[in-house]
Amino acid sequence: MALTPAAVRFSPETRTSAFYFTFFMAGGSAVTFLPIWLTEKGITPDQIGIINAMPILLILASNLLVGRLADRASDWRQVIIIGSLTACVVPVGLFFVNGFWGALLIWSLSALPNGAIAPVIDAATMRMTRRNGSDFGTIRAWGTVGYMLFNGLTGFLVLWFGSEIFAPLFVGLTLLRAVASLILPRFRAPPTEMTIAGVRKPAGRIRQVLKPWFLLPLLCFSMIFATHIVLNAFGALLWKQQGIPETIIGALIALAGLSEAAMMFAWKWFSGRVSARQMILLAAIGGVVRWFVMGFSPPIAVLILLQIAHSVTYSLGFLGSVHFIANWTHEDVAAEAQSLFTMGQQAVAVLTLVLCGWLVTVAGPHVYFASSALAAVGAVCVWLSLKLQQPKAVVQG
Repeated sequence: MALTPAAVRFSPETRTSAFYFTFFMAGGSAVTFLPIWLTEKGITPDQIGIINAMPILLILASNLLVGRLADRASDWRQVIIIGSLTACVVPVGLFFVNGFWGALLIWSLSALPNGAIAPVIDAATMRMTRRNGSDFGTIRAWGTVGYMLFNGLTGFLVLWFGSEIFAPLFVGLTLLRAVASLILPRFRAPPTEMTIAGVRKPAGRIRQVLKPWFLLPLLCFSMIFATHIVLNAFGALLWKQQGIPETIIGALIALAGLSEAAMMFAWKWFSGRVSARQMILLAAIGGVVRWFVMGFSPPIAVLILLQIAHSVTYSLGFLGSVHFIANWTHEDVAAEAQSLFTMGQQAVAVLTLVLCGWLVTVAGPHVYFASSALAAVGAVCVWLSLKLQQPKAVVQG
């Protein structure tokens, strides 16, 4: 796992950006074509739902353990590389899948290592950028760019080469990610080096921050995240029922991705102007407005503005949450704290999907009113947190 001479010539930020660029590519291709590919294997829609849900449950069960192991390693890089290498070997089984049980097993084991290391790479990158004085948002944005690239490209590849291209494409993208992981830099600060977080005397044990003022903002973004999962799961269907052409639906989905990346690239403008929790609060308030208007099935011109608002309701909230965690926790528990945050998002998302799956059949697009209410509850959570524990400084949160 030694760095190659070429890797040494590039900055740690460049190497980490390259890894992020590949990190979500396989997921982008799966979102586009996995349900269709599974259907062609004779797998029913309800079984496809189980296949998509099982990895979430497995990641929920393993996140904290992986985060704890990563914090105890000499560097987070080791766990990221092991997870990336594992994630490129298991998907080879997709070439042999012909039924539900095989697909469930292979897809669950394929998604597990990638999902488990996602909070580790976020935590590691955040610590590195703080120490180096660089920008986390710019690096993380390249993950969204890679995701969007294969959202669109997969459809064309399937059109040109047929559905048989999906399995080799997915395996190839996981292999590319594994190769990119080998050039990752060391993320931890040298033992003698004082980090920015170290000056603030943050929590060195996870139980030190398991208090309402710390957990409430993370619960807020978990609720905000869940409202976006509702859009991902049912948005295209509801828009189609509204009479919006599929080409426009695809463009609307892409617009949200573009606005997400734009906000991450522009993150430095917000950094230092408001606290991390205030950013989460802005995301929640934006969510209240966005989903409330969405519930009225607005015309395309309004939907364009609502999709651009994704930059606030998701990107600003996510970046604020990651900074909030880094501000109040020490490097010794960085990955574990980030994994706790990811677990919260997944748990609330699963519960919300179950409820909203029923609401969609009853209320149709009015399901977004429930999303608006959930975002409002999240805003109250952040407000309570700020009352319980004020930020020490604007940049802290």
